[in-house]
Amino acid sequence: MLVERIPEWALTTADEASLVELLARAFDTDYGGRSFFQQRHHLRLVIREDNAVVGHMALLWRAVRLEGRLVTVAGLAEVATDPERRGKGIATTLLKAAIAEARVSPAEFLLLFGTAPLYAGAGFHKAGNRLIHLGLRDAVTGALHREPAETLMVLPLRGGAWDETAELDLLGHIF
Repeated sequence: MLVERIPEWALTTADEASLVELLARAFDTDYGGRSFFQQRHHLRLVIREDNAVVGHMALLWRAVRLEGRLVTVAGLAEVATDPERRGKGIATTLLKAAIAEARVSPAEFLLLFGTAPLYAGAGFHKAGNRLIHLGLRDAVTGALHREPAETLMVLPLRGGAWDETAELDLLGHIF
């Protein structure tokens, strides 16, 4: 399977349309006709079959505050596989590519919010940090939230240890 690497700024109109279709098939959530849930990302990783996107992962980079220390992280978002093609290794292939991208970036950790067994199998571990994040729904800014991070998973990229007792301020919305 060929993984395409598409910077956000290079998405074509056809790419956007194909991503909108995939996200509509893969999720019950209404994306409002967008190729992203709440906010644009930095990089898209996609797998196509017959010019249609059948697998997708988005990556972003940002500084977060982990107990007062600024830390550069990569975030994984909008993980989607066409429902008719699940179980064929598409998500696994994309996850390996996403991890490789994150490892050559300045990020210390790769973060995601999810619970799929695929993530633990790739080395992510669940982290129970207290989380501060900005509410964002339907691409509209909401309230500031302080709550346990129930689905946060972390993959160290540089051998450092993640402090899950530290408060994690995302300095923005959940990705």
